Amino acid sequence: MVPIILVTLVLLWQAVLVGYTFTLASGAADEGVRDAAGAGAGDLQSSCAAAVYERLPSAWEGSAAIDCGAGDDMVTATVRLEAPVLFPGFVGLPIPVTATAGAAAEGE
Repeated sequence: MVPIILVTLVLLWQAVLVGYTFTLASGAADEGVRDAAGAGAGDLQSSCAAAVYERLPSAWEGSAAIDCGAGDDMVTATVRLEAPVLFPGFVGLPIPVTATAGAAAEGE
């Protein structure tokens, strides 16, 4: 019975890590688009990436892929992370966690 309980606990812990990764990606995308919306066109990508990296814990920074862009009157930020296997900073799952946020571009 003990092995079944241990396997169940490990699977639950992994589910918590995947859920936390979704939360981190979403929060980082929101923060990145918020900073990018107020930045000028030339500074959009760098301010977005800086805000995303500031929001992410160091264990998730290595797998982060950030894409910020501006459309007509809209600024978007997409953050892609890999959920760790059992421990943050360890091997990532091959399934990416992606979050996208958008905001209206601020006029100058």
